[in-house]
Amino acid sequence: MRGRGQYVADIRLAGMQDVAFVRSPLAHARIRGIHVPEIYRDRVFTAADLVGVNPIRAVSGLPGFKISEQPVLASGKVRQVGEMIAMCVSPTRAEAEDIAAAVVLDLEELPAVHDMLQARAPGAPLIHEHWGDNVFLETNFEVDISAALDAPIKVSREITTARQCMAPLEGRGAVATFDHRLDQLTVYTAAQMPHINRTGLSECLGMDQGRIRVVSPDVGGGFGQKGILLPEEVCLSWLTMRLGHPVRWIEDRRENLTASANCREHHYKITLYADRDGRLRGIDCEATVDSGAYSSYPFSACLEAAQVASILPGPYVMPAYRCRTYSVATNKCPILPYRGVARTGVCFALELMLDLVAVEAGLEPSEVRLRNLVQPEQMPFDNITNKHFDSGDYPQAVQRALAAIDLEAVRARQLRGEPDGRRIGLGLSIYCEQAAHGTSVYSGWGIPMVPGHEQATARLTPDGGLELRVGVHSHGQSMETTLAQVAHEMLGIDAGKVRIILGDTAMTPYSTGTWGSRCAVMAGGAVATACGDLGDRIKRIGAKLLQQEVADVELRDGEVRGPNGSVTLREIAHTWYRRPQDLPKDVDPGGLEVTSGYKPQRDSGTFSYAAHAAVVAVDPDLGTVEILDYVIVEDGGVLINPMVVDGQIFGGLAQGIGTALYEEMPFDAAGQPLATTFADYLLPGPTEVPAPRLDHMETPSPYTRFGVKGIGEGGAIAPPAAIANAVNDALRPVGAELMRSPISPHRVVEAVIAAQGAGRAAA
Repeated sequence: MRGRGQYVADIRLAGMQDVAFVRSPLAHARIRGIHVPEIYRDRVFTAADLVGVNPIRAVSGLPGFKISEQPVLASGKVRQVGEMIAMCVSPTRAEAEDIAAAVVLDLEELPAVHDMLQARAPGAPLIHEHWGDNVFLETNFEVDISAALDAPIKVSREITTARQCMAPLEGRGAVATFDHRLDQLTVYTAAQMPHINRTGLSECLGMDQGRIRVVSPDVGGGFGQKGILLPEEVCLSWLTMRLGHPVRWIEDRRENLTASANCREHHYKITLYADRDGRLRGIDCEATVDSGAYSSYPFSACLEAAQVASILPGPYVMPAYRCRTYSVATNKCPILPYRGVARTGVCFALELMLDLVAVEAGLEPSEVRLRNLVQPEQMPFDNITNKHFDSGDYPQAVQRALAAIDLEAVRARQLRGEPDGRRIGLGLSIYCEQAAHGTSVYSGWGIPMVPGHEQATARLTPDGGLELRVGVHSHGQSMETTLAQVAHEMLGIDAGKVRIILGDTAMTPYSTGTWGSRCAVMAGGAVATACGDLGDRIKRIGAKLLQQEVADVELRDGEVRGPNGSVTLREIAHTWYRRPQDLPKDVDPGGLEVTSGYKPQRDSGTFSYAAHAAVVAVDPDLGTVEILDYVIVEDGGVLINPMVVDGQIFGGLAQGIGTALYEEMPFDAAGQPLATTFADYLLPGPTEVPAPRLDHMETPSPYTRFGVKGIGEGGAIAPPAAIANAVNDALRPVGAELMRSPISPHRVVEAVIAAQGAGRAAA
């Protein structure tokens, strides 16, 4: 905000040149030729030049998963618009773009697959011919669905969520350079998971990881988009070693919208079974996720769809369940886990269906939820898909949200009607978010990344300051603040004297990085453990200086205190570094630097949750939707810093409103993206995002240090469902219903006209 950050685009290295890529204008085509003007022969590189560079392989160990190999520069054929075919380098980006424009592609267009449901049909064009179909993975989970089939209430719908772009303020980018003295490749990249990127680069380049250093400086928003290995990173790494000077690529916004990974495109055929009192008997669902052309490293193409089956029941109790999922390949950008991952689509589908159950049962939607939510006395609770809920009071969250939104007043307002003809609606949604996933959760996926013990290094500096080195990375979560608070809690050191070092594989412990709302739990626990171990060493030295037994001193407020005096951390550090003759004979030779690891008592993850309530006004003639009031009651366990949590939830809400009302990346039948600028791809701005009313509940997790839970993604999960339910509540008297996001004005008007036509036909 103050212009003091250093992003990839701010890095300037001596002799650095810029790269632009020749990208495919077609979604599906065979490459018959790449014609490079003779004058640019030494400035343009294709797949034929990248001898020895391996394709990107993101494999899953789940049975039946089909492997895709993504060449870093297309070879043989292209499978999406924007796929890289050639790499052009020049002293400036403008010159590199001119060279790219001079390259002529000879492409034989092939039929494109733009619809994930059509991609599953027999005879559909094949993205990867050797598969025989277009399905990365099919999964099936069932618990006695037959027990639900005779339920008196049965509601069925098809529900669709749009494909989205992540649109962080800072696009992707990378700078690569090779140090011949150190025999080391250094890649500066806007990455959430620097160590994982290094592993991926090592696999693609055939280099030892020790010869690769990945540095991730300030990151202007990640949200999952910067959590994968980029083919651009591999290309630049090869190029700098080939040319002998640094090279840089900075993504422009059109590349970001057309060629980067996407998210969120789901389709549900879902049925809910319930008794007349609204109690759920079971869910039966077929879910399809458009995974795009390739499997993204390291999460793989199946993570989103396969998660649907395990999280669709949400925080509700039911005796029967069945879900079949399909991860489908199409001629589109690959997908990756976006903020909320599969939960946003799952919450949208399930919560819309619960409102329909309420209509059939003649109940308030809130009552259906209260009758089906897991109860606080059942915690910890294993749900029907064996998710282990650690703690919480879900009904209380709903009740507090209803009280804040004033359900009775909203219903009274609906009965009075609005002078301007708009219709008022109230919508609810509740979700639970599994965060800080552990080894047992991810080892079953068989992907190239399984989290283990998160490590942190704590070092007391010679002047009594503290350095913390952690492997996760910060891209807007204020970890520099919260981790310093953890250190203060353990050592009593002034937070202003704590220096947090992030984002550099040469300086930080190996980590799977920042994803899955894991940093406060995992890195916070690791910092606490390391500081605790460091504190034990500090106390031993302090006791010697005070001529006391270790058992008779304590570490508090940044000093070691005994019955007859105290010594500061600065004095203790000075003794270790400058006056070793004053140290106790049994001093730990490891000194004042400790690396420690941390795992929660159970690695099944923490479960944060929230109830969202929205009041909207819908104009049935214009299709506009205005959010009049928005309430969030969340429970993220013990909050290290409530202000930071507020910021995370507010930011997530803005993204959730975008999902609900604005953001959509449509494709035509030829696989062409149709929203290639911000004139077409709509993002909510300040006038579209209301100031929500936020209520914190704090139910400690019994398994984590300090009782904290992950909270970073939650704000983005519930808004689409809450807003859609509010819109449907407003339009229910006219018979209109929307089961697709985003709820654009066009779709609202279309639904109203369809309802009016159905009414006239019935009459």
